Amino acid sequence: MQTTIKKMNAIEALEEAHRIAFAPFIFQASVSLRKLGILDYIFDQRDNGGPTINEISEKLSLSPYGVGVLLEIAETSNIVTKNLDSKFELTKVGYFLNYNTTTSVNLNFTHDVCYKGLFYLNESIKSGKPEGLKELGQWNTIYEGLSQLKPAEKKSWFDFDHHYSDDIFDEALEIIFKRKPKTLFDIGGNTGKFSLKCCNFNEDVDVKIIDLPGQLNVALKNAESNGFKDRVSGHPIDWLSENPQIPSGADLIWMCQFLDCFSEDEIVKVLSTCANSMDDNAELIIVETFTDRQHFKSSQFILEATSLYFTVLANGNSKMYPASVFLKLIDKAGLKLKEDIKLGEYHTMLICEKKSPEETL
Repeated sequence: MQTTIKKMNAIEALEEAHRIAFAPFIFQASVSLRKLGILDYIFDQRDNGGPTINEISEKLSLSPYGVGVLLEIAETSNIVTKNLDSKFELTKVGYFLNYNTTTSVNLNFTHDVCYKGLFYLNESIKSGKPEGLKELGQWNTIYEGLSQLKPAEKKSWFDFDHHYSDDIFDEALEIIFKRKPKTLFDIGGNTGKFSLKCCNFNEDVDVKIIDLPGQLNVALKNAESNGFKDRVSGHPIDWLSENPQIPSGADLIWMCQFLDCFSEDEIVKVLSTCANSMDDNAELIIVETFTDRQHFKSSQFILEATSLYFTVLANGNSKMYPASVFLKLIDKAGLKLKEDIKLGEYHTMLICEKKSPEETL
């Protein structure tokens, strides 16, 4: 997608520069306005013209001073408006900030998972390592520690991860099971959510979840508690090890929002390992949110912000990629593109097969 630059005069440009300089203040004020229930209360009082600072203070047992400083920055940030009677109402920005699901997921992820670690972005750019990860735990990558995150951190991380994949699962399952796979490998299965959906959707498929030991243990426990112990198995793996291997025998290999967790060279390593395990009839499906295939500018912005999470917290060397890069990596790994399908509003499904010996020459 092409980015259009809004023309600004000098005063508008300076105002935008100031907003960037104080962006953390606006963000933390927004978190407080939500957590303290101030935005909720303002919205609930909309039919009465909105509440005053004193009314909010009394209702929520907060000092007028505290409510006041939050609403002052909220007003100049276009989150609330104040009328001539000093009563406050939510703007459209304030409404979406408080009630839009995607915005809430993004805000909680930023606050609970990323905020403290982002302070080390400078060091991560220099070192190529997730220098901010120390704020969450002592691991080489965040994936090693997902099962050990604090409850709020874990909830916000998985809410973010699932929000950007769950909506396309039903559509993806229809495509997958028209191909009638008997054995499906779920690469990077996390909690096993997609594997369980496969088992519920089709009673004949067996699923093997391939992931790090910590996540794999969680996924297999979830499979057992849902009655799929006999149909869901696991294979522990560390893709960053020197020579990772996966079993053969898959009719279909599935990886959703998984490869963006790796550098380009590592992606080729993962895909090559999968290609080596595939027979001539097997297929590999990649689902990603590509930066160059977003219809809305806000979607591209979210993905590019997420890239900084990978830089400073996840692993230090991956990002949200454009599809143009992935197509080259697929070819380099000994695979060829069979189908290119748009899923939902933001996702792309790339269905790949193994190159023939002649095609690899």
